[in-house]
Amino acid sequence: MNYYSLNRQAPNTSFKEAVIKGIAPDKGLYFPESITPLPKSFFENIDNLSYEEIAFEAIKQFVSPEIPEDVLKTIIGETLSFDFPVVEINKNVSTLELFHGPTMAFKDVGARFMARCLGYFNQENTKDVTVLVATSGDTGGAVANGFLGVNGVKVVILYPSGKVSDIQEKQLTTLKKNITALEVDGVFDDCQDMVKRAFLDEELTSKMQLTSANSINVARWLPQMFYFFFAYKQLHNTHKDIVFSIPSGNFGNICAGMMAQQLGLPIHHFIASNNANNVVTHYLETKNYSPKPSVQTISNAMDVGNPSNFIRIQEIYKNDFKTLKNNLSSYSFTDYQTREALKELYSDFNYIADPHGAVGYLGCKAYQESNPNAHCVFLETAHPTKFLDVVEDVIRENIDLPPQIVAVMDKKKKNIEISSYEELKTYLLNQV
Repeated sequence: MNYYSLNRQAPNTSFKEAVIKGIAPDKGLYFPESITPLPKSFFENIDNLSYEEIAFEAIKQFVSPEIPEDVLKTIIGETLSFDFPVVEINKNVSTLELFHGPTMAFKDVGARFMARCLGYFNQENTKDVTVLVATSGDTGGAVANGFLGVNGVKVVILYPSGKVSDIQEKQLTTLKKNITALEVDGVFDDCQDMVKRAFLDEELTSKMQLTSANSINVARWLPQMFYFFFAYKQLHNTHKDIVFSIPSGNFGNICAGMMAQQLGLPIHHFIASNNANNVVTHYLETKNYSPKPSVQTISNAMDVGNPSNFIRIQEIYKNDFKTLKNNLSSYSFTDYQTREALKELYSDFNYIADPHGAVGYLGCKAYQESNPNAHCVFLETAHPTKFLDVVEDVIRENIDLPPQIVAVMDKKKKNIEISSYEELKTYLLNQV
């Protein structure tokens, strides 16, 4: 499979080069040249397939021939070493729990898959690759854990000071080894802008190999398709239209779901559930796409004012606004509404959600006001203990800490504070 830049000013390239480069030379995101739907028999027999077999069939066309099938099967097996249960909330609403991995966030799958791909590609390379990543919360911890100890790979994570939860910060600042955390005086968009600027800085790129582990990287983004196949396997016998409500920040997860739909997965509709950072909600209402500075909310992983992956969504639907709107609804919710949803899920259904899942649940409710017969699945993207202060304050109960969280609570944070791109550049050049 070859990939082209969505800015269409750069040469097409292989999966391997797209992973290593992260972003095209013309600043564009990479997108696969073709998408071949899976045969109808795949969906008819999905009950007889393991998660590993489903994932292999879903992604193999996008990574061939650079990754041999036996290697791909090993990578998938190591990536999917935990469960992805669908939990019923009521007869028409379920949640897909994506927090059973090592850092208790949905990004564990993409980070683990990409780390193993990059490790395979880099095994004969004498030059280190530096993975440069911005995080608004969970990406940092997942990437740090996924790449920990990978030979020939250094990881540099930028995160906004005071705008990630204490546990999220511990997960990305306490691993050491080949992981460095840079605490940025700013918001997530500042971190993301620094990363993008670094990729385009010839003084840096002439001296070091940079790549990204944000969802702009195809190896981080595409494996997120797996979730939707796994949910379909568990729910298709309900014989109802399946709608996914996805808490959306950088729009990589929902974009991956749309790729799964392009492969033939029978998804009836998507809901982009936004917090106050509602650029896409506004766009679907007005046809005016206007990125704006992010604002801080209690669902911080979604605090993104200029979602990178939305351009991929537009490409999937061939930049046709009507087609996009037929497949995508979007709603925006306040922190007050999010807290009320957390309270409702706990008091009415005995379910403890995190703030992002609560926003997804609100998206289900909003959609079902005019589509009452759809079966709506909201993605629970992180374990509630990662947002302990918010959740415990709302439900008025103490939450037991899972072992993955206990393991980092008492570790000492180690990071470097920066406030400008020049400081990032100086740090990177000193590592060469």
